[in-house]
Amino acid sequence: MKNIVCFGEVLWDVFPNHKTIGGAPLNVALRLQSFGHKVAMITKIGKDALGETIFEYIKTNGVEVDYIQKDDHLKTGEVEVSLNEEGSATYVIHAPRAWDAIELTEAAKQITATSDAFIFGSLVARTAVSKATLYRLIDCAPYKIFDVNLRAPYYSLEELNYLMNAADFIKFNDDEIFEICNSLYGKSIALEECIRLISKQTSTASICVTLGAKGAVLFVDNEFYYNAGYTVNVIDTVGAGDAFLATLTHKLLIGSTPQNAINYACAVGAYVASQAGANPKFEKEDIEKLMLSI
Repeated sequence: MKNIVCFGEVLWDVFPNHKTIGGAPLNVALRLQSFGHKVAMITKIGKDALGETIFEYIKTNGVEVDYIQKDDHLKTGEVEVSLNEEGSATYVIHAPRAWDAIELTEAAKQITATSDAFIFGSLVARTAVSKATLYRLIDCAPYKIFDVNLRAPYYSLEELNYLMNAADFIKFNDDEIFEICNSLYGKSIALEECIRLISKQTSTASICVTLGAKGAVLFVDNEFYYNAGYTVNVIDTVGAGDAFLATLTHKLLIGSTPQNAINYACAVGAYVASQAGANPKFEKEDIEKLMLSI
């Protein structure tokens, strides 16, 4: 069991006909907890019914709630989610919300400093308060995992550069890494070259890029590992990338080989995409069956 801290947004994903609890850092935290790790969530919710429901949900699912702050004025986060015919999601993210005002506390610094992994994304840095807190916690963390999450207009190349340079492990999707590479180098280049350039520029030995239905590529200590993906009937893609990152983190932290880690992570991500919502339950046998289906 590892001690893991997730930092950032918790919110409600509001679909046309229903809403579910989400936010990328929380999705990662819940999945890591399901793998048996001790996980703490650093975030902020509003003092409202939506926030209280999230708080109780997180507590019930075993993630530590001692570092969840409550705001007297800002509302709990909400995101409007739209799905196209292939199940791919687009988002309208309301602002400002409580997770835009996460404050730095001594307790948060202490839990981060003693963690085995500190996981954060780029979206939470959209406002000055949460951004400043994130930067201070990064300074405390022994091992930092950066989940790039480009949601226009809430990012800048300068900010992304800072976070990439601070990270020990970076996870992109293919659209994100190509956009960043084009901005950095002014031209389109092959995926592997893009990964190598970012690794060299940021001194990051571990980089992963998800490729949607085509799987993922993992770069660890100057070696590439590939998985071509698993075929499923996609219901919605919300949370699939978060489930992938949580599974990959879990496998690598417990000492699995990079190839085994990316294979299992791709299977979990595919399974989540085949279910409704970001955090469906599953058994080990469900994933193993999927891995044998190719």
